[in-house]
Amino acid sequence: MRKTGKRAAAAAVAAALAVSAAGCGPVKDSDVVMTIGGEEVTAGTANFFARYQQAEYETYYAGAMGEDMWSTEISKGKTYEDTVKEQILEMLENMYVLEDHMGEYKVELTEEEKNQITEAAKKFDEANGLEEKGAVSGEKKNVERMLTLVTIQEKMQKAMVADVDTEVSDEEAAQKSMQYVHFPLTKEKEDGSTEQMTEEEKAETKKKAEEFQKAVKGGADFAKTAADKKLEAETMTFDEESTNPDEGLMTKANELGEGEVSEVITTDGGYYVLKLTSLLDREATDNEKEVIVEERKEKQYKDLCEEWKKEAKIEVNEKVWDKISFEKKGIKMKLQEEIPYAEGSDTEKSDQAE
Repeated sequence: MRKTGKRAAAAAVAAALAVSAAGCGPVKDSDVVMTIGGEEVTAGTANFFARYQQAEYETYYAGAMGEDMWSTEISKGKTYEDTVKEQILEMLENMYVLEDHMGEYKVELTEEEKNQITEAAKKFDEANGLEEKGAVSGEKKNVERMLTLVTIQEKMQKAMVADVDTEVSDEEAAQKSMQYVHFPLTKEKEDGSTEQMTEEEKAETKKKAEEFQKAVKGGADFAKTAADKKLEAETMTFDEESTNPDEGLMTKANELGEGEVSEVITTDGGYYVLKLTSLLDREATDNEKEVIVEERKEKQYKDLCEEWKKEAKIEVNEKVWDKISFEKKGIKMKLQEEIPYAEGSDTEKSDQAE
């Protein structure tokens, strides 16, 4: 799923909105959605942030998910709207506690950043009419407050993970590589659907797998032999925890030495023959190191946020928060081709079309 949050608020720099409403009155900006450590989060600030998340989702996903996107039940008793609003509330809580801890990391906004926020709020104000701004609590003070929080969040996250250990050993990140051919036990019907093979056909398929295995076990080139037999040779990298494309296949793969060819591996999904091409794929291992470092940073960031939120007294006014209904009020970003006057800078075009 597309990540929103920082990107959604940043889109307020120039994005114009399209609003549709059905029996839903405006949120009163001065109402309090929640208090965090004694600080009030107004409905105006929360509504502006939430509506931009909504606008991104509706702009990019409503076409695929349909008009009933927000009311779709994705787990027992929980709609898609419920889930997204929970995530938005968590993001708001994080941003407010991060602001409270800026001093610990000597994080502050520069004059240039403050000026950029003011200019962004001005552009948003000029791009939208009264109806659109009213629907998203788009007063300049709310836009500036939200962009300030987003900017602080971005700077704080960098500072909070600056001391994360970026050293990762080959052993910890080790990725192997292999080639394999899959012999499925299904066949395609004329209408494009699939069905199980007969016992006779399964026996013939196993024979093909055995013939292929014998050839490559004897030293024939794996990919070329597959091509000659009109089979598809796949390549992949993996580690000890990999279970795809088949758990049984991966168990056997981790038992092989470099250059070894497996026997015919029987699984519920068919037969496999594989060759382990490397016990340490350099490129894949280096990529995995980057993934591990990012996971360490994400964990440290999340752990600190959770620790600070536990220390802060957070109280949510559910009655006010419930008034922000995605299902009752639709919000979409007008894309580049929908805005006649949007022939300005490359930055504006990028923000509207991404």
